[in-house]
Amino acid sequence: MEKKADILIIDDEQLIIDAIKKIAKFEDFTTDTSLDVMEALNKLDKNSYNLIISDIMMPGKTGFELLEIINQKRITTPVIITTGFSTLENAVKALNEGAMGFIPKPFTVDELISILHRGMKYNTLLKNKYLPSSLSDDDLLSFIPCPPKYHRLGFDTWILEGSEGTVKIGLTDLFLKSVGMINSFESLQIDESLHQGGTCLKIVDSNDLIHQLISPISGKIIDINQGIIDDASLLEKDPYFNGWIYRVIPNNLEHDINNLTPCSSDI
Repeated sequence: MEKKADILIIDDEQLIIDAIKKIAKFEDFTTDTSLDVMEALNKLDKNSYNLIISDIMMPGKTGFELLEIINQKRITTPVIITTGFSTLENAVKALNEGAMGFIPKPFTVDELISILHRGMKYNTLLKNKYLPSSLSDDDLLSFIPCPPKYHRLGFDTWILEGSEGTVKIGLTDLFLKSVGMINSFESLQIDESLHQGGTCLKIVDSNDLIHQLISPISGKIIDINQGIIDDASLLEKDPYFNGWIYRVIPNNLEHDINNLTPCSSDI
């Protein structure tokens, strides 16, 4: 018999599992758990979940191997990767290999709540893409993929190469739809440095949840789209053209772009 739960938690530390379960229950999310990837895969074959949250380093298969198998099986359930081995490289690899989010340990209650809520909305958006007939009219939200000339890190941020060796960075429509109404931004400043895999922007939504954006490239900020920072509604109307956030001189675009996905592959 199929078992349904909102979240499948995969971690070899019972303390972490218990902490996530407690927070999820407080947010009215139901949970199921696995102590390793193989047990989780058995459950995914039999049961239905709206979201998966998985550690990276576990006995047997890793969280990255879980992502690979999920992609092979064409399982569309969103995956959040969490790890105590938090590095910029792990964050980039997780998003590049299909995770919808990355959260380092130790995480705060607010950090976990924010990403869980975004993951649930993300799941609804993906269902609309793959199984539109299964949704009610209230769920029928659509998102626009980034244009073919762009590259993206996961489904959160995009880059577009410009003139004179500069690159524009922005947010995907899928990310914006999963966050909902934006109240404010906490941006970096001109002349500050970005690091691929590091936090480049914080967004506060209408529920006061804070969402952190991971930078798709490394480089120096030379311009900020202040109109977007002052009025988030402009970004929601035009996420890909006039809705860029930063203009950057990249440190090593040829290297960084190898960790990104061409948006042309989404067509």
